[in-house]
Amino acid sequence: MITIEQLKDIKERTEALNRYLDIEGKKIQVEEEQLRTQAPGFWDDQKAAEAQMKKVKGLQQWISGYNEVKVMADELQLAFDFYKDELVTEEEVDEAYAKASAAVEALELKNMLREEADQMDCVLKINSGAGGTESQDWASMLMRMYLRYAETHGYKATISNLQEGDEAGIKTCTIEISGDYAYGYLKGENGVHRLVRVSPYNAQGKRMTSFASVFVTPLVDDTIEVNIEQARISWDTFRSSGAGGQHINKTSSAIRVTHLPTGMVVECQDQRSQRENKEQALKVLRSRLLQQKQEAYDQEYNAKRQSQVGSGDRSEKIRTYNFPQDRVTDHRIGLTLRNLQGVLDGDLDRVVEPLILADREEKLKQSSTEEGK
Repeated sequence: MITIEQLKDIKERTEALNRYLDIEGKKIQVEEEQLRTQAPGFWDDQKAAEAQMKKVKGLQQWISGYNEVKVMADELQLAFDFYKDELVTEEEVDEAYAKASAAVEALELKNMLREEADQMDCVLKINSGAGGTESQDWASMLMRMYLRYAETHGYKATISNLQEGDEAGIKTCTIEISGDYAYGYLKGENGVHRLVRVSPYNAQGKRMTSFASVFVTPLVDDTIEVNIEQARISWDTFRSSGAGGQHINKTSSAIRVTHLPTGMVVECQDQRSQRENKEQALKVLRSRLLQQKQEAYDQEYNAKRQSQVGSGDRSEKIRTYNFPQDRVTDHRIGLTLRNLQGVLDGDLDRVVEPLILADREEKLKQSSTEEGK
């Protein structure tokens, strides 16, 4: 049975969210923004109209999210009062508390994702490190982990590029993950992921260490301007190497685009036509260039994060997945979790949420230091 202090904590945090999110102000803002959508000729400029509708939807989501928390907090109060009159059981009160607590924590976490890119979809790329079949198998395990995470959270996950391994696993893959705050939740996955296990590919049954790199970038939409001069990019076509129909495998429909000033290279081969692959490759390139532009505003912080992403060197690891000890360790925040298989099955929230909290605290420290200078 929960205590009066636990009930008070939920009520205070709910009231704090009302203030932090400025829910009353957002309600007024929604009305004003909705009036703009009713103006004559609103859809004449489709790009501007879509941006406006997205803005309204974003405000409404904050309001509905808070309303859900408020309802659960009120239901908890009622359950607590009804228990005194023996109208509900201890189990029912505890269940109401668990629901209210989870809703409050989820909204508090979302409130920490304040950067413009946090609310965007994302592109997640996995590259196997040195180690041949073992590392390629590890890369495929990571791909499955992120696909399961996306499925659990109701995100849409699309594999836009996949190169299979020589014997097993994958050499590289690119996944587009679409959903609210997909980039905000997954940006902490940037880095080298290390696997320790008894390898099924080693005849002597030796313990092996493998590495794979994960890169996460925000996926820009048409409402965000990222200009790319055609003279600064080059295009190459080649035949798709993955699974697909005869048309996909027998024609040079796959696309490789290179951004000449930066040397960025993007490949796309999973769409049905060369035109679709070209559009998709350009979209991913725009996303990477946007990330580069955003990082320029916060060089010190992002340089620290990006320095963790590399070719698979042991010293660059951000997280270790240790099968013999059944544990996952994130080295950046000193977090160790048991139930490794659960994490590999997509239960990443216990890692993602502490990373967001640590990221927020780090930025607050930096802000305080700068203000004190």
